[in-house]
Formats: sequence, C-alpha cells, structure tokens
Amino acid sequence: MKTVRIGNGSAYWGDMLDPAVELAERGELDYLGLDHLSELTLAILQRMKAKDPGSGYIPDLVPWTEALLPLTHRGGTRMITNGGGANPDAGARQVLGLARRLGFAGLKVGIVSGDDVFDKLDALGADGVKFTNLDTGEEGLARIRKDIVAANAYIGSDAIVDALDAGAEVVVTGRVSDSALAAGPILHEFGWTFERPDWNRIGAAVTVGHIIECACFCTGGGSCQWREAVEPWHIGFPIAEFSEDATAVITKPAGSGGIVNEWTVKEQLTYEVADPANYFMPDGVVDLTQIRVEEIGKDRVRVTHMRGKPRPDTLKVCIGYRDGWIAEGLVLYSWPDALDKARRSEEIVRRRLARLGVAPEELRFDYVGINTLHGSTAPEPAGELNEVGLRIAARCRTRDEADGVRREATHLWTLGGVGTAFGVPFQPRPVVALWPTLVPRDAVDVTMAIETA
Repeated sequence: MKTVRIGNGSAYWGDMLDPAVELAERGELDYLGLDHLSELTLAILQRMKAKDPGSGYIPDLVPWTEALLPLTHRGGTRMITNGGGANPDAGARQVLGLARRLGFAGLKVGIVSGDDVFDKLDALGADGVKFTNLDTGEEGLARIRKDIVAANAYIGSDAIVDALDAGAEVVVTGRVSDSALAAGPILHEFGWTFERPDWNRIGAAVTVGHIIECACFCTGGGSCQWREAVEPWHIGFPIAEFSEDATAVITKPAGSGGIVNEWTVKEQLTYEVADPANYFMPDGVVDLTQIRVEEIGKDRVRVTHMRGKPRPDTLKVCIGYRDGWIAEGLVLYSWPDALDKARRSEEIVRRRLARLGVAPEELRFDYVGINTLHGSTAPEPAGELNEVGLRIAARCRTRDEADGVRREATHLWTLGGVGTAFGVPFQPRPVVALWPTLVPRDAVDVTMAIETA
C-alpha cells in the first residue's frame, strides 16, 4: 500500500532551523512543509511591503531555503512553504536566485497567490458582504476602514496540488491554511480531487495536516507531557506517514528528542478547535468525533477513522487594522513588603495619569508572580513574598499618550518604595488588531504560476 512521508519543519516565523535540517537529512521525506505565518504576521509583512515593494515575504525564507534546499534536492524531497507571506512573487524570486546560485538549474518553483483581498474590500462591501466580525458580531468595516493595513484569506490546497502536478520542486505560497501544506501533497500523491471528492479522505488529509502543522506541539513541545519529553533541546519535528487508505502514523526522526504518544497527538488535535464535529478549514469541514489514536511503538502513533464533510462556501479573512499604541513598563519590588510596594505603585501611576489628564483606552496592572496569567481568579498570596513584579500596560489613541504612560512607569524608579529594581524602559509600539470575518469563496481568485531556475 502506497505511503507518503511528510514532515513539518516550522510552526511560526522565527522557529528553530536545526530540527528542520534534521528532518531533511534523516527523515527520508517525500515532502517537507514549512509554516511561517500566524494571524498577525500578514499585517507586519504588508507594512514591510509598503515601505519596500521588493519585501513582504518572511525573512526566514532565505536562510531556511539556503540551508534546506541542498538537502531536499539531493534527497528528492519537495518543499512547500507559506514563507511567501504578503509577497509570494518576491519570495519565489529569492528561492529561484538561491537555486541558481547553488547550481540547481532547471529547478521548478510554484508560486501560489491571490489570498490578498485588500483591494477588493470596497467592491465586496458594495456587493453586500457584511464583513461580520466573528469575535464580536459587529458588521461593516466603516469604523476601521481607514486604518486597515492587511486583508488576507485563508485559502486551501488547490493551487498547491496544481503546482505539484506541474512538477514544482518548491512551492511558495501566501496565506494558505496551515494544514494545506500537508493536504496538498496528499491530494496530489493519491489523485484525490475536489471535482470528485471523497470528503472522508480529504478530511483525513486535513486532519493529519492539522496534527503536524505546529511542529513540536505534537512531539512534546508546549505539552502536558513535558516531563516525559526527552532532551527537549534536541526536539524532533513531526513526520506523518500517510497511507492511501486514509490512515496515518505520526512519528519523528529516530534519535531526536521530545516524545510522540497518544497524548501529544490528542493535545494537538484539539488545538484551536471550537466544535470537534465541525472544524472548518478551506479544504473541508473535519469531524474529529470518531477519530482513533493508538500507540503502536516508541514514538509512533496510528491515527484512523478520520472523517470529513464538504468544504464551506466561504473563506475566512483576517483583516489587520491600526488600533492605537501600546505602552508598557515593568518594575520589580523586593522583600520586605514587596506586594504592598507594588500596589502602592499602581495607585501612584493611576493618580499621576489622572493629574496629567492622560486617559488610556485600556489600562491594566499585572502582578508578576501572582496574577499575570490567572487574573482575577488568582488567590491572595499567603505570607511575605521574596519579590513581585508590576507590569503596566496601556492601549492609547496616540503615540504621545503612550509615551506619557511609559514615562510614568519609569517615574516609579524614584517614586516607588525602597528596594525597587528596573531595567531599560520599553518604547511605545503600534497596535495592529484583528478583524476575523468571512467572504464568499468565489470572491478570492487564487492563481498558480511556475518559474524555472
């Protein structure tokens, strides 16, 4: 029975390179996916592109390709990366240039674009698209229209399949769904299509793509299995052995660190899933309620009984917009009376801001070591504390207001109690907020092109 080996060598912009190199060297892969994007990444990349039309791709694309391409090319592994970000054409040019410099003449690069719908927002609104905010229910973009900096749809694997069918050895995409980096190779290898869909098989491909999309999250990273994960400093990134019967085995390179067991796989299966019976992806709606997860050996987990439903008629779009400025400060207080000193400092800052007429849109004080993560649910500490940190954060309308809050945080260096410690003050930074929404699938024109080194 035919089986395809797919590895994932990155979960975000800035992820570790050495586990990806290990996959390329020792994973015996047919395909290597590289996921570099998150919800806000496109807004950052669009700002880069606005300053320099030749940028807008993930900067990691260049060193990652330079390190990996000699290995994948020699091993016959095809690489799919969404490192094209906001400018897949420019990213692909970088890959083509590297291929030529490395002596890989004739190497084919597939370029997938069309996810950027920024220029279509007004026309779509005129056609009746409500752009309902999926988090808040607010309709219409009038309130934020002048502040929008990016609008990218999560597209599926269709064009990746087309690129692989056309012989691409490397595929550079924009904002495809994370799971599409694995689903595309699976559909290509087994000839599964959306024209004559078997939704259970496609659902299995999407499910496996979801399991490995966050790299080490299914191999012991960020896991309740952190005690069992061996040598996390040498963690192995995941490999999916996907078979034509729509079952899969999840594993990692032999001898690498981390752990793959039923719990690491189950943890990732539930990641970002609101309704296990209806996990919406552009390639299909996945039903996780019947799935079976079974350990069959050391660091080998079989996944079966995956199910799917027809893909939705809409695509998710993440709209990024400017939403003011953030100011931040951090001050540390030592024993004795550390908590009391921190509480007094909160009062000082609040009263100073009122005295100066600075009214942030949001203002919060977190007590590091007490309630930074748990907020109001954190119990009152008992007894004297060795130290307490006070984090001050404010969202302001203007940079000047944010700078005013930042300065008040620094004034605690002298206004705070004895035993106050501090570091370099943070600079105000712009806030980019997200407006998640849906648009009709047919409003997004996905294109694929092949270029040869």
